[in-house]
Amino acid sequence: MTQATQVCASIDIPAGEGRAVHVDAGQRVKIIDVEGRQVGDVFAFARGDIREYHSASHTRAHVNRLFPAVGEQFVTSLRRPILTLVEDSSPGRHDMLIAACDAARYAALAAPSDHASCAQNMHDALAAIGLSADLVPQPINVFMDIPVSNDGALTWETATSRPGDSITFQAEMDCVLVVSACPQDLVDINAGAPSPLRLQIENGATA
Repeated sequence: MTQATQVCASIDIPAGEGRAVHVDAGQRVKIIDVEGRQVGDVFAFARGDIREYHSASHTRAHVNRLFPAVGEQFVTSLRRPILTLVEDSSPGRHDMLIAACDAARYAALAAPSDHASCAQNMHDALAAIGLSADLVPQPINVFMDIPVSNDGALTWETATSRPGDSITFQAEMDCVLVVSACPQDLVDINAGAPSPLRLQIENGATA
């Protein structure tokens, strides 16, 4: 008989900020869009060696898809499974093509020099739990809608996720997960007004 998952931790991520959590293999992480239309940048690192990380390019080769879908396995820079997408209550639009926003991106958009970014949020969140990374991997951009046209052009659409929509990943190895509530307010992916996300760490269902 299958038992329901049990929430063992809940973490609020304020708009424009990031948080990092340790996740054990078999545990699940639910990312909830609290108010709707909010993109989250998700980074995953192997707990044993943070130099191994979720790799979007390796994952695309592994699953032969551009965009995440339920049942998809995400692999690391060493091609080892690190996450599986197990549930999705949102419209299902997520991205794995776009790099995390950073200081150079905001400078190009003429933003103030102290504008928050997902890249800096990742570094700050890792630092808060005593870790550091030498690079910013390309993230899994949950709730982000970047369609690709037949001629290969990309368009930046507003997230279609609704208040309370969620996406759930299961950890396939002990890992460190970082989630940034993307601060982008100059490109309309967050409907112009970034809002919070919530993480729930759950023990996986058992038979």
